[in-house]
Amino acid sequence: MKKSKSFLSLALTSMLAAVVIAGCGTGNQTATGQAPAPSAGDKKTLVMATSADYKPYEYHDLSSGKDEIVGFDIDIAKYIAKELGYELQINDMNFDGLIPALQTKRADFVMAGMTATPERAKNADFSTIYYDAKNTIVAKKDSNLTKPEQLAGKKVAVQLGSIQEGAAKELAKTVSGLQITSLNKLPEIVEEVKAGRVDAAIIEDTVAKGFVESNDSLQFTTLEENEQNGSAVAFPKGSPHVEKFNEVIKKMQDNGEMDKLIQKWFGQ
Repeated sequence: MKKSKSFLSLALTSMLAAVVIAGCGTGNQTATGQAPAPSAGDKKTLVMATSADYKPYEYHDLSSGKDEIVGFDIDIAKYIAKELGYELQINDMNFDGLIPALQTKRADFVMAGMTATPERAKNADFSTIYYDAKNTIVAKKDSNLTKPEQLAGKKVAVQLGSIQEGAAKELAKTVSGLQITSLNKLPEIVEEVKAGRVDAAIIEDTVAKGFVESNDSLQFTTLEENEQNGSAVAFPKGSPHVEKFNEVIKKMQDNGEMDKLIQKWFGQ
């Protein structure tokens, strides 16, 4: 009887151990001990931060009856994520909060028509340039504001934290009396110009084109600049994603995909 109890005790102990071991597993292993190939539901997620008020780069589209963020940057980001085997999550925020979002690890990367300035490069790493653009003066058609020197003594609106804000500050060093008004959203900036509360705005050419086409009272004039204002992807310092993103961007430029998207969103 004692021997039977010992055998029974041993059997129960072995069964309990097997249950405990099984419960400690990852749940991702096959019967052979090999991890199964990842399925679509196992994809990791890349978090993209943007400021979705920058048509045609990124903006809210309500035409389908639901609020969807679409645009040039969005299409590029989706293509890159798919190539690298990631799902994509897009978070919309104010432009001046994008770099801080990278610094606090609330985003894996930023795409927002952003230029890799030396100042930004102190706090973020950047991809290669994927699209180059120029700045413009946006003003009323009857304003006769088409040249930088004509902005003397005028109020000029720019987006807070943007490359255009930096350009306006540089202009203010040589253009007497130029007053800068920095605002969060581009539609708000355009409304300020239309209402006459500011005399003009400095906006990127591809974005300015869209606003002017939908507002007959406005015009834009391209500024001649020596520096390149190309858009690049921003990452947290030391991000492991930079090299892989660069590889896909080059692939898109080589296989014609980037040209297709440029034509789709900018018509050029």
